[in-house]
Amino acid sequence: MASTRAYLDYNASAPLSTARDAMIAALDVAANPSSVHAEGRTARRLIENARRDVAALVNARSEHVVFTSGATEAASTLLTADWRMGRGAVRMSRLYVSAADHPCILNGGHFPAAQVTCIGVDANGIADLAALVAALVSHEKADGLPLVAIHAANNETGVIQPIDRIAEIVKAAGGILVIDAVQAAGRIPIDMSAGYADYLILSSHKIGGPKGVGAIVAAADLMMPRPLINGGGQEKGHRGGTENLPGIAGFGAAAREALNGLQSIDAVAGRRDEVEAILKMLVPDVEIFGTGAPRLANTTFFAIPGIKAETAQIAFD
Repeated sequence: MASTRAYLDYNASAPLSTARDAMIAALDVAANPSSVHAEGRTARRLIENARRDVAALVNARSEHVVFTSGATEAASTLLTADWRMGRGAVRMSRLYVSAADHPCILNGGHFPAAQVTCIGVDANGIADLAALVAALVSHEKADGLPLVAIHAANNETGVIQPIDRIAEIVKAAGGILVIDAVQAAGRIPIDMSAGYADYLILSSHKIGGPKGVGAIVAAADLMMPRPLINGGGQEKGHRGGTENLPGIAGFGAAAREALNGLQSIDAVAGRRDEVEAILKMLVPDVEIFGTGAPRLANTTFFAIPGIKAETAQIAFD
Protein backbone atom coordinates (compact mmCIF):
# COMPACT_ATOMS: atom_id res chain seq x y z
CA MET A 1 0.00 0.00 0.00
CA ALA A 2 1.39 3.40 -0.95
CA SER A 3 2.17 5.76 1.89
CA THR A 4 2.91 9.45 2.19
CA ARG A 5 6.02 10.34 4.12
CA ALA A 6 5.58 12.97 6.85
CA TYR A 7 8.49 15.03 8.16
CA LEU A 8 7.98 15.65 11.89
CA ASP A 9 11.46 16.52 13.19
CA TYR A 10 10.83 20.27 13.36
CA ASN A 11 12.71 20.63 16.65
CA ALA A 12 15.86 19.57 14.81
CA SER A 13 15.19 21.74 11.76
CA ALA A 14 11.96 23.07 10.28
CA PRO A 15 11.43 23.16 6.49
CA LEU A 16 11.52 26.44 4.61
CA SER A 17 8.21 28.07 3.84
CA THR A 18 7.87 31.78 3.11
CA ALA A 19 11.57 32.12 3.88
CA ARG A 20 12.45 30.51 0.56
CA ASP A 21 10.92 33.33 -1.50
CA ALA A 22 12.55 35.98 0.69
CA MET A 23 15.95 34.34 0.25
CA ILE A 24 15.60 34.04 -3.51
CA ALA A 25 14.66 37.72 -3.76
CA ALA A 26 17.64 38.69 -1.59
CA LEU A 27 20.01 36.71 -3.81
CA ASP A 28 19.35 39.28 -6.53
CA VAL A 29 20.67 42.06 -4.27
CA ALA A 30 24.39 41.98 -4.98
CA ALA A 31 25.54 44.97 -2.94
CA ASN A 32 27.33 44.99 0.41
CA PRO A 33 24.94 46.20 3.15
CA SER A 34 27.71 48.44 4.50
CA SER A 35 27.97 50.39 1.23
CA VAL A 36 26.37 53.83 1.17
CA HIS A 37 25.29 53.85 -2.49
CA ALA A 38 21.71 53.07 -3.54
CA GLU A 39 22.32 49.36 -4.03
CA GLY A 40 23.99 49.12 -0.63
CA ARG A 41 21.08 50.93 0.98
CA THR A 42 18.69 48.44 -0.62
CA ALA A 43 20.64 45.59 0.96
CA ARG A 44 20.66 47.42 4.29
CA ARG A 45 16.88 47.84 4.17
CA LEU A 46 16.42 44.10 3.78
CA ILE A 47 18.53 43.49 6.88
CA GLU A 48 16.77 46.13 8.95
CA ASN A 49 13.35 44.87 7.89
CA ALA A 50 14.36 41.38 8.99
CA ARG A 51 15.72 42.78 12.24
CA ARG A 52 12.32 44.32 12.97
CA ASP A 53 10.56 41.05 12.20
CA VAL A 54 12.84 39.02 14.48
CA ALA A 55 12.41 41.61 17.23
CA ALA A 56 8.62 41.48 16.85
CA LEU A 57 8.63 37.71 17.37
CA VAL A 58 9.87 38.21 20.95
CA ASN A 59 8.47 41.73 21.50
CA ALA A 60 11.89 43.36 21.64
CA ARG A 61 13.34 46.52 20.14
CA SER A 62 14.89 46.00 16.74
CA GLU A 63 18.07 47.86 17.66
CA HIS A 64 18.69 45.20 20.31
CA VAL A 65 18.91 42.35 17.76
CA VAL A 66 22.40 41.18 16.73
CA PHE A 67 22.57 38.68 13.88
CA THR A 68 25.01 35.76 14.14
CA SER A 69 25.75 32.59 12.18
CA GLY A 70 23.48 30.58 14.45
CA ALA A 71 22.50 29.80 18.02
CA THR A 72 25.82 28.13 18.84
CA GLU A 73 27.74 31.26 17.91
CA ALA A 74 25.28 33.37 19.88
CA ALA A 75 25.79 31.16 22.94
CA SER A 76 29.56 31.21 22.53
CA THR A 77 29.45 35.01 22.36
CA LEU A 78 27.32 35.39 25.48
CA LEU A 79 28.93 32.74 27.67
CA THR A 80 32.07 34.66 28.49
CA ALA A 81 33.48 36.38 31.54
CA ASP A 82 34.42 39.50 29.58
CA TRP A 83 31.64 42.03 29.10
CA ARG A 84 31.61 45.76 28.62
CA MET A 85 29.36 48.63 29.58
CA GLY A 86 30.22 51.64 27.49
CA ARG A 87 33.99 51.88 27.72
CA GLY A 88 34.14 50.08 31.04
CA ALA A 89 34.73 46.37 31.64
CA VAL A 90 32.28 44.11 33.47
CA ARG A 91 33.27 40.66 34.66
CA MET A 92 31.09 37.57 35.01
CA SER A 93 32.87 35.33 37.50
CA ARG A 94 30.73 32.19 37.37
CA LEU A 95 28.29 30.55 34.98
CA TYR A 96 25.19 28.70 36.22
CA VAL A 97 23.48 26.24 33.85
CA SER A 98 20.92 23.45 34.19
CA ALA A 99 21.59 19.75 33.70
CA ALA A 100 19.00 19.61 30.89
CA ASP A 101 20.50 22.37 28.75
CA HIS A 102 21.67 22.03 25.15
CA PRO A 103 25.40 21.21 24.86
CA CYS A 104 26.18 24.72 23.58
CA ILE A 105 25.06 25.97 27.01
CA LEU A 106 25.99 22.98 29.16
CA ASN A 107 29.59 22.98 27.91
CA GLY A 108 30.07 26.40 29.47
CA GLY A 109 31.18 28.51 26.52
CA HIS A 110 34.42 30.30 27.41
CA PHE A 111 34.18 29.55 31.12
CA PRO A 112 36.61 26.95 32.49
CA ALA A 113 34.90 23.94 34.06
CA ALA A 114 35.87 25.11 37.54
CA GLN A 115 33.77 28.24 37.03
CA VAL A 116 30.60 26.46 35.88
CA THR A 117 27.90 25.33 38.32
CA CYS A 118 25.34 22.84 37.03
CA ILE A 119 21.89 23.01 38.64
CA GLY A 120 19.97 19.74 38.82
CA VAL A 121 16.50 19.11 37.43
CA ASP A 122 13.47 17.16 38.64
CA ALA A 123 11.84 14.13 37.01
CA ASN A 124 10.18 16.37 34.40
CA GLY A 125 13.38 18.24 33.58
CA ILE A 126 12.46 21.43 35.44
CA ALA A 127 15.42 23.21 37.00
CA ASP A 128 15.71 22.91 40.78
CA LEU A 129 14.87 26.49 41.74
CA ALA A 130 15.78 26.00 45.40
CA ALA A 131 19.23 24.82 44.32
CA LEU A 132 19.55 27.83 42.01
CA VAL A 133 18.65 30.20 44.84
CA ALA A 134 21.17 28.53 47.15
CA ALA A 135 23.91 28.66 44.53
CA LEU A 136 23.32 32.35 43.81
CA VAL A 137 23.16 33.22 47.52
CA SER A 138 26.62 31.72 47.94
CA HIS A 139 28.01 33.50 44.87
CA GLU A 140 31.02 35.65 45.72
CA LYS A 141 30.05 38.99 44.21
CA ALA A 142 33.46 40.51 44.89
CA ASP A 143 34.83 38.31 42.10
CA GLY A 144 32.22 39.39 39.55
CA LEU A 145 28.59 38.96 38.56
CA PRO A 146 26.77 35.63 38.28
CA LEU A 147 25.75 34.67 34.74
CA VAL A 148 22.80 32.28 34.50
CA ALA A 149 22.06 30.52 31.20
CA ILE A 150 19.15 28.13 30.74
CA HIS A 151 16.88 26.89 27.97
CA ALA A 152 13.29 28.06 27.80
CA ALA A 153 12.05 24.74 26.43
CA ASN A 154 13.68 21.37 25.93
CA ASN A 155 14.16 20.20 22.36
CA GLU A 156 13.38 16.54 23.16
CA THR A 157 10.66 16.60 25.81
CA GLY A 158 9.19 20.02 25.05
CA VAL A 159 9.16 20.82 28.78
CA ILE A 160 8.97 24.57 29.42
CA GLN A 161 11.03 26.08 32.22
CA PRO A 162 9.42 28.57 34.68
CA ILE A 163 11.33 31.48 33.18
CA ASP A 164 9.35 34.16 35.01
CA ARG A 165 10.36 32.69 38.36
CA ILE A 166 13.95 32.10 37.24
CA ALA A 167 14.17 35.73 36.09
CA GLU A 168 12.99 36.90 39.52
CA ILE A 169 15.63 34.76 41.25
CA VAL A 170 18.45 35.97 39.03
CA LYS A 171 17.41 39.61 39.32
CA ALA A 172 17.27 39.36 43.13
CA ALA A 173 20.82 37.99 43.09
CA GLY A 174 22.07 40.82 40.89
CA GLY A 175 22.88 38.42 38.07
CA ILE A 176 22.52 38.36 34.30
CA LEU A 177 20.06 35.94 32.67
CA VAL A 178 20.64 34.40 29.24
CA ILE A 179 17.75 32.35 27.86
CA ASP A 180 18.24 29.81 25.09
CA ALA A 181 14.92 30.37 23.31
CA VAL A 182 15.81 28.30 20.25
CA GLN A 183 12.96 25.82 20.76
CA ALA A 184 10.55 28.23 22.42
CA ALA A 185 10.50 31.04 19.87
CA GLY A 186 7.43 30.79 17.67
CA ARG A 187 5.98 28.04 19.87
CA ILE A 188 5.15 30.03 23.00
CA PRO A 189 4.72 33.79 23.43
CA ILE A 190 7.92 35.57 24.51
CA ASP A 191 7.87 39.16 25.73
CA MET A 192 11.28 40.74 26.17
CA SER A 193 9.66 44.06 27.09
CA ALA A 194 8.22 42.45 30.24
CA GLY A 195 11.58 41.40 31.69
CA TYR A 196 11.57 37.87 30.27
CA ALA A 197 15.39 37.79 30.17
CA ASP A 198 18.44 40.00 29.79
CA TYR A 199 19.52 38.20 26.61
CA LEU A 200 17.90 35.68 24.26
CA ILE A 201 19.44 33.19 21.87
CA LEU A 202 17.48 32.48 18.66
CA SER A 203 17.97 30.18 15.67
CA SER A 204 16.50 30.70 12.22
CA HIS A 205 16.24 27.09 11.06
CA LYS A 206 14.14 26.02 14.05
CA ILE A 207 11.28 28.27 12.93
CA GLY A 208 11.32 27.62 9.19
CA GLY A 209 14.20 29.86 8.20
CA PRO A 210 17.56 28.91 6.69
CA LYS A 211 20.41 27.24 8.52
CA GLY A 212 23.47 29.32 9.36
CA VAL A 213 21.64 32.31 10.85
CA GLY A 214 20.80 33.13 14.45
CA ALA A 215 20.53 36.10 16.74
CA ILE A 216 21.26 37.56 20.13
CA VAL A 217 18.38 39.67 21.42
CA ALA A 218 19.14 42.00 24.32
CA ALA A 219 16.65 43.60 26.67
CA ALA A 220 18.73 46.79 26.64
CA ASP A 221 21.90 48.10 25.02
CA LEU A 222 23.77 49.10 28.18
CA MET A 223 25.94 46.00 28.43
CA MET A 224 27.17 43.47 25.87
CA PRO A 225 29.84 40.77 25.79
CA ARG A 226 33.09 41.47 24.04
CA PRO A 227 32.71 40.43 20.38
CA LEU A 228 33.57 36.87 19.51
CA ILE A 229 34.34 38.00 15.95
CA ASN A 230 35.97 41.37 15.35
CA GLY A 231 35.75 42.90 11.92
CA GLY A 232 34.54 45.96 10.10
CA GLY A 233 32.10 47.19 12.72
CA GLN A 234 29.05 45.32 11.46
CA GLU A 235 26.12 44.79 13.82
CA LYS A 236 27.14 47.93 15.73
CA GLY A 237 30.50 46.37 16.46
CA HIS A 238 29.00 43.34 18.22
CA ARG A 239 29.63 40.85 15.42
CA GLY A 240 32.14 41.44 12.65
CA GLY A 241 31.85 40.20 9.08
CA THR A 242 29.64 41.10 6.13
CA GLU A 243 26.09 40.07 6.96
CA ASN A 244 24.52 36.98 5.38
CA LEU A 245 21.88 38.91 3.45
CA PRO A 246 19.84 36.00 1.99
CA GLY A 247 19.98 34.13 5.29
CA ILE A 248 18.90 37.14 7.34
CA ALA A 249 16.09 37.93 4.90
CA GLY A 250 14.88 34.35 5.23
CA PHE A 251 15.12 34.57 9.02
CA GLY A 252 12.93 37.66 8.99
CA ALA A 253 10.30 36.01 6.81
CA ALA A 254 10.29 32.94 9.05
CA ALA A 255 9.90 35.14 12.13
CA ARG A 256 6.83 36.83 10.61
CA GLU A 257 5.29 33.46 9.85
CA ALA A 258 6.15 32.09 13.31
CA LEU A 259 4.56 35.08 15.02
CA ASN A 260 1.32 34.49 13.11
CA GLY A 261 1.54 30.79 13.95
CA LEU A 262 1.28 31.48 17.67
CA GLN A 263 -2.47 31.76 17.12
CA SER A 264 -2.66 28.00 16.47
CA ILE A 265 -0.93 26.83 19.68
CA ASP A 266 -4.10 25.45 21.25
CA ALA A 267 -5.05 23.55 18.10
CA VAL A 268 -1.58 22.02 17.84
CA ALA A 269 -1.67 21.02 21.52
CA GLY A 270 -4.99 19.32 20.88
CA ARG A 271 -3.49 17.26 18.07
CA ARG A 272 -0.55 16.29 20.30
CA ASP A 273 -2.95 15.16 23.00
CA GLU A 274 -4.88 13.09 20.45
CA VAL A 275 -1.68 11.37 19.32
CA GLU A 276 -0.71 10.61 22.91
CA ALA A 277 -4.19 9.24 23.67
CA ILE A 278 -3.93 6.89 20.68
CA LEU A 279 -0.47 5.81 21.82
CA LYS A 280 -1.82 4.94 25.26
CA MET A 281 -4.66 2.99 23.69
CA LEU A 282 -2.34 1.00 21.43
CA VAL A 283 0.45 0.57 24.00
CA PRO A 284 -0.98 0.90 27.53
CA ASP A 285 2.45 0.87 29.17
CA VAL A 286 3.92 3.58 26.94
CA GLU A 287 5.84 6.20 28.91
CA ILE A 288 5.30 9.81 27.84
CA PHE A 289 7.88 12.13 29.32
CA GLY A 290 7.28 15.59 30.75
CA THR A 291 3.54 15.30 31.26
CA GLY A 292 3.90 16.66 34.79
CA ALA A 293 5.04 20.05 33.51
CA PRO A 294 4.02 22.59 30.86
CA ARG A 295 5.16 21.47 27.40
CA LEU A 296 5.48 22.85 23.90
CA ALA A 297 2.35 22.15 21.91
CA ASN A 298 4.25 20.60 19.00
CA THR A 299 6.34 18.09 20.96
CA THR A 300 5.81 14.60 22.33
CA PHE A 301 8.56 12.37 23.70
CA PHE A 302 7.77 8.78 24.59
CA ALA A 303 9.30 5.36 25.15
CA ILE A 304 7.84 1.90 24.64
CA PRO A 305 9.11 -0.65 27.15
CA GLY A 306 11.18 -3.38 25.49
CA ILE A 307 11.88 -1.39 22.32
CA LYS A 308 15.17 0.47 21.95
CA ALA A 309 15.01 4.05 20.73
CA GLU A 310 17.19 3.20 17.73
CA THR A 311 14.87 0.36 16.76
CA ALA A 312 11.82 2.61 16.96
CA GLN A 313 13.52 5.31 14.89
CA ILE A 314 14.41 2.83 12.16
CA ALA A 315 10.86 1.49 12.13
CA PHE A 316 9.33 4.97 11.89
CA ASP A 317 11.79 5.93 9.16
